[in-house]
Amino acid sequence: MRPQKMKKAILVSLVILAVFQVQAQDSLHIERNTDIGTVDTIAIKSHAKRYSPRKALLYAAILPGLGQAYNKKYWKLPLVYGGFYAIGYYINEYNNLYTEYKGYLYDNLEAGLGENERHPEILFTTTQIRTAVDKTRRERDLMIILLGGMYLLQMVDAHVDAHLKEFDLNPNLQVSIEPSLQQDVWTGRTTGVSLVFRF
Repeated sequence: MRPQKMKKAILVSLVILAVFQVQAQDSLHIERNTDIGTVDTIAIKSHAKRYSPRKALLYAAILPGLGQAYNKKYWKLPLVYGGFYAIGYYINEYNNLYTEYKGYLYDNLEAGLGENERHPEILFTTTQIRTAVDKTRRERDLMIILLGGMYLLQMVDAHVDAHLKEFDLNPNLQVSIEPSLQQDVWTGRTTGVSLVFRF
């Protein structure tokens, strides 16, 4: 099979898979029918329709923080937007420094100053300015990568949180802080505080 035909076949199969999605069953309905004429129905309510992980992921992808609002985790919104604001602030700062230092470097190069000659305004050599340009560009690019990571992290958080809405906690699970006393041959008697899990 030629590579072009293979690409077309893969593309067609991906389109078919995208069109015919498999839907999971969201609720459980049990019926018991007997010959006597009585019908017993046990309906188990499910919150899966209220908190769909797919919807939470889609909402978080469309507008950051919307997935957290969909899951009714409003306390996470300041964290999401605070993270985006902080990273955006540093992207702007490093970009401003980058353009400023780049302007100084062009001034040095246009004036014909050597690598070890100082700029008349800022008193840095061309080598020092070149290093500053590279450093601020690197930092700006790192912040842009962190911004993309923050975007993906808030999407994953919304998706996982919607999945965990159905998670059943053991009612016997207990966490307590208790004083502890230990006897050891090497250290003698030690006292402290223990975090105890009981389940």
